[in-house]
Amino acid sequence: MKARVPKGMGGGPQNMQSMLRQAQKMQEQIEAKQEELKQKEYVVSSGGGMVEITILGSKEVKAIGINPEVVDPEDVEMLEDMLVAALNEANRQIDEESERELDAVTGGLNIPGL
Repeated sequence: MKARVPKGMGGGPQNMQSMLRQAQKMQEQIEAKQEELKQKEYVVSSGGGMVEITILGSKEVKAIGINPEVVDPEDVEMLEDMLVAALNEANRQIDEESERELDAVTGGLNIPGL
């Protein structure tokens, strides 16, 4: 006895074609979103605004601004710490937004490599 699959269910050629089109469309949307996120600028500060970093979503640093008040030849370590803090915060923001934006495109589907 053969099982009957309700109409519209199952893996017929038309259903497979539709799934492939949807997957291709999703891939195009992911690629477009990734490119958009790479070009986005993030401006992050640390030390109460004493250090400001401008970084692209591709994690390329565009600019670093340092308030002259924080430049103390006797305490270079503090300036270094503020730069590290600002860069880490910028990278965290980029990663969070990238994940959030790509989840919106994929509907939360876990796709390896993203």
